[in-house]
Amino acid sequence: MRVAVIGAGVGGLCLAQGLVRAGIDVRVYERDPAVDNRYQGFRIGLGGPGLAALRECLPPRLHTVLDASTGQLDGSRRIVDTQLKQTGEMGEMYGGMATDRRVLRHLLLTGMPVEFGKQLTRYDELPDGTVRASFADGTNVTADLLVGADGVNSAVRRQLLPHAELVQAGFGGLLGRTTLTDRFAALVPGFGTAVQGDRVSMLLGKMQFRRPPHLAAVELAPDVALPPTSSYLRWVMMLPPDTDTSDDPREVVLDLIRDWHPILNDLVRDADTVADIGQIRYAKPVDHWGTRPVTLLGDAIHVMPPSGGLGANTAFVDAATLTRELAGGGPLPASVERYEHAMLDHGFAAVQHSLDATPQFVPTRAARR
Repeated sequence: MRVAVIGAGVGGLCLAQGLVRAGIDVRVYERDPAVDNRYQGFRIGLGGPGLAALRECLPPRLHTVLDASTGQLDGSRRIVDTQLKQTGEMGEMYGGMATDRRVLRHLLLTGMPVEFGKQLTRYDELPDGTVRASFADGTNVTADLLVGADGVNSAVRRQLLPHAELVQAGFGGLLGRTTLTDRFAALVPGFGTAVQGDRVSMLLGKMQFRRPPHLAAVELAPDVALPPTSSYLRWVMMLPPDTDTSDDPREVVLDLIRDWHPILNDLVRDADTVADIGQIRYAKPVDHWGTRPVTLLGDAIHVMPPSGGLGANTAFVDAATLTRELAGGGPLPASVERYEHAMLDHGFAAVQHSLDATPQFVPTRAARR
């Protein structure tokens, strides 16, 4: 069996790790020209079925590196006002770990057959039941199964499910990372902190590594190359859709929070990176489309708002589920069909959970600038 995965994000790479571990021939094709060609995001939370699925796909020798290069993720989820006075609580969370998306992606790249600079232009289902993927550089590859793990703007989804809808969630965001100090760490004594203003809100999350990731890799698995990354506090400004973000993102945030507590202004001023993540979208549920030698995984099919913290975790469950089905030895179409039904059920349940969680995080009134 030959599997071609389109997209070298954390979901596609988790699948590739699982398939390699199962002895299945897999190759990953990524449109970016290099691994660090663009912004990949900051802290994400791992827990529950998602963390279990990630461990299932990773070879055991990389589990110790994963554990050492993550951080604690549990405790209270505070709601505070703009002067940091606590006004509420969203319930405590336990049993998870925080990881940096870029660090995790480099870990998942270990030993993987990835070709960069491969932008998919189309695929064709062939008479013998295989599928041919064609790339912008004029090359093509034939496989028994093509997996679209190419994110929210998936080229595979556009061809496979042209009727699938992505909906604007009604808010956008600016994302920043600030080196962690004792002063900033005090802002997040537990799982996370939500700062609620009358026009915008800010979500704070601490990424405090147990050990510097690159040093943990050197000691535990010398063949693993993890990027040097210091502990930091990740913050996200949740913005109504009419907020003008055309100016420098840092200055946009500082303008919006100029009357907030001074430490929050310092947090933004000291950030080493501020990025505009644009308008948040989510996928409307789709019915099963009839199994073919092409399928989808992660954000390519069930993208969701970040409010549930389930995006990466759901992609990992997809990856482990598809790996188990393909490794089972049954007919390929039946294996893929079972995966797709399971993926649609748990994937769109995660979308709904994230939508249900959104109101406690996003502003309710339009920003005025």
